[in-house]
Amino acid sequence: MKEHPVQQRVMCLSRGMTRLWRNNCGSLKDAVGRWVKFGVANPGGSDLIGFHSVIITPEMVGKKVAVFTAFEVKGAKGRATKEQLIFVDLVKSFGGIAGIVRSKEEAKSLLTL
Repeated sequence: MKEHPVQQRVMCLSRGMTRLWRNNCGSLKDAVGRWVKFGVANPGGSDLIGFHSVIITPEMVGKKVAVFTAFEVKGAKGRATKEQLIFVDLVKSFGGIAGIVRSKEEAKSLLTL
């Protein structure tokens, strides 16, 4: 399956305790000819970013917190760039949920960790 249909299926997870938004990254020239980058963590920012709500254990006062979530969506043959892998690793190292996903099921399994 190609990347776009996978991305649409993963976006269906954006309800309940999870919110995801499309993170378009790129660059373009402004009116005076300067290059302007856009997108979170460009280059390398994941295709879908957002948060997943989790309930903290009673030892931590029982509050809910939003855990930053980032999914780099790839089709069957797609490969992550070095920058994308670095971003996923950075998010995970700070306690976020992140990964390279090729299906809605892979993304859903990351949310249940």
